[in-house]
Amino acid sequence: MVILKSKIIAGIYIHIPFCKQACYYCDFHFSTSLKKKGILVKALLAELELRKGELQGQVVETIYLGGGTPSLLGDEELTAILDTVYKNYSVTEDPEITLEANPDDLTNKRINALSNSLVNRLSIGIQSFFEDDLKNMNRAHNAQEAKDCLALASRYFDNITIDLIYGIPNMSLNKWQENLEIAFGFGVNHISSYALTVEPKTALDTFIKKGTFQPIDESLALQHFNYLVDRTAEEGFIHYEISNFGKPGYFSKHNTSYWQGKPYVGIGPSAHSFHGTKRSWNVANNSKYVKAIQGNELPSTMEVLTTTDLYNEYIMTGLRTIWGVSLDKLEGDFGILYKQHALKASKKYLEKGLLSISCDLDENQKPIEKLVTTQKGKFLVDGIASELFMI
Repeated sequence: MVILKSKIIAGIYIHIPFCKQACYYCDFHFSTSLKKKGILVKALLAELELRKGELQGQVVETIYLGGGTPSLLGDEELTAILDTVYKNYSVTEDPEITLEANPDDLTNKRINALSNSLVNRLSIGIQSFFEDDLKNMNRAHNAQEAKDCLALASRYFDNITIDLIYGIPNMSLNKWQENLEIAFGFGVNHISSYALTVEPKTALDTFIKKGTFQPIDESLALQHFNYLVDRTAEEGFIHYEISNFGKPGYFSKHNTSYWQGKPYVGIGPSAHSFHGTKRSWNVANNSKYVKAIQGNELPSTMEVLTTTDLYNEYIMTGLRTIWGVSLDKLEGDFGILYKQHALKASKKYLEKGLLSISCDLDENQKPIEKLVTTQKGKFLVDGIASELFMI
């Protein structure tokens, strides 16, 4: 298939809302009952067909199967989903196709099957290589499975990212260091690492309120974060987004498209979509989702984003990435008042060394000034960004 370079690049996200068991910290939409998995997969295929007109004139560069636990899909189900994408959308010749997976699903047989599919990138939810951490989070896999699956996967896949969680109560700095050294030992080229956070109405939230789980220690999390940043840099990783570290050529194209404001279609219950100035999201209920799709209806809600909405989103995503916030873009896309507001609100953070203004050259060698988060400010970036928002 020959793709014209002038076409707009887009992505497709497909939400697989099933898990074997619920992690204590998770607030994503999923079900632990797999009884209706086949029915829901058929609904995903139908939604892909129903929405094929949304990306006309655009080329799909990335396909991301997230969840939930997409590795619970059978080989035939995965093939049917990807075949339906290719049948109904224009796909670039070399797309990034990511499958999120849990270690306990990645047997030798399954990894071999995945290597013969269209999937070319694995995102593996390791979280920790230590048994006590995994039990405290109620993960479905154990420490040995975490190591075994990486040893197997690295034989078949070059493009592998793993998730690791830091800031877990009672996780010493030495233990966190060992987690990272084990990951480096497997030669992974991308790491997504997040601080353990307490989301409302999760099991973790309940346990902490009851006193059966220790509260999150922000100072411990900061210590882990700073070590993570320094140690990944020593190993040749680029800290290109607050929670993402990739070696050159291994950044997540799909997630980067979110941060750079490219259009994408979200398929499945609770999935979000974005088209320039419009955002929509599907109902976060499997039964309601399936019923609507079976009636040829899209179970989604849409909002039209205002200039202020788009400015706030750009501030948030820009400050979280190495690309920063372009002052020229602020003025050109949003107006001089927005640029002036951003500079005024950022003044105290510039003085504290939490933000800085740097200068890059664009493709025409024109100097571009951008507002970026410093190393000192990275751990505080969400709070800093909110102070730059236009209310």
